[in-house]
Amino acid sequence: MKQVTIFVGSARKKHTYQSARLFAEHLEASGEVRVEVVYLHDYNLKPCIGCFRCFEKGEQYSPLSDDRDHLLEKIRVSDGIVLSSPNYAFQVSGLLKVFLDRFGFIFHRPRYFGKAYTTIVTQGIFGGSSIVKYLDFVGRGLGCETIPGICLSTMEPLPNRVHTKNSRNIEHLASRFCEKLLSKHRPSPALFSLVMFRVSRTSMHRLLDGSSCDFRYFSSNNWFSSDYYYPVRLGFFKKAVGRLVDAWANLKYDHAASVESSRA
Repeated sequence: MKQVTIFVGSARKKHTYQSARLFAEHLEASGEVRVEVVYLHDYNLKPCIGCFRCFEKGEQYSPLSDDRDHLLEKIRVSDGIVLSSPNYAFQVSGLLKVFLDRFGFIFHRPRYFGKAYTTIVTQGIFGGSSIVKYLDFVGRGLGCETIPGICLSTMEPLPNRVHTKNSRNIEHLASRFCEKLLSKHRPSPALFSLVMFRVSRTSMHRLLDGSSCDFRYFSSNNWFSSDYYYPVRLGFFKKAVGRLVDAWANLKYDHAASVESSRA
C-alpha cells in the first residue's frame, strides 16, 4: 500500500480543499493507495526568520518551536506528495509559502528521490498557470519525480461545464500520478536537473568545507564523485554534458580565485 499526503494551503474548506479530496478519492479507488489530506490551517507554523541556521548548522538548530518537524515527518513516510493552493495575489497562499519556506534547507540538501509529486492550483480569473510552474519547479528542487500539475477555474458561480471540466482534469491528473507512484522505474534525470546537480556540487566543493552542513551532507552521500544524486545510467550525451559542466564550473571558480588573488 502506497502512502500519499496532500498538503492543502487554504484557510477555507471550499474549492481547493474539495479538489484535493476529489483527487484523493480517485487515488484510493485503485485499492493500492492510502491518502491523508493535511489541512495546513490546523497546524502551528511560524514564518521563517532568515537566521540561516538550518543551512549552516542543520535544521535541528532552528530557534522556532512549532509543527514543522511533524509535517516533515509526514513527507518522509510518504511515497507521494501533493501540494494544493488557491491563487492569492498571483502566488501560492501565505499558508503554503510559510510551509515551503520552513523546509528551504531541503533545496540545498535534496532527499525526496523516488517520491511522486504533483500540484493542484485553484483560481478565480488568471495567473494560476505560473503558480503551477513554480510549484512544479519546487518539486524538482526537492528531488521528487514531478508530474506537471493543473490549474482549475473556480470562479463563483461555477457553471456546470466548468465543474465537469475540473472533475475531468482532476481524474486525469490522478491517473498519471498513480501511474508514477506505482512505477518501480527511476528515470534518468532531465538535462536541466543534471546540470543543476553538477553546478551545485561544484559550488559546495569550492566554496564550503567540513564546517558546513551542506558540505557534510554532499560528502556523506558521495555526491562529489557521483554522476547524479542517485545511481543511474547516463547516456553518452548526458555524460559528456556533465563533464563539460564540471569543467566550466571549476574554470569559473578558478578565474574568480585568480582575480581575487591579483587584488590582494
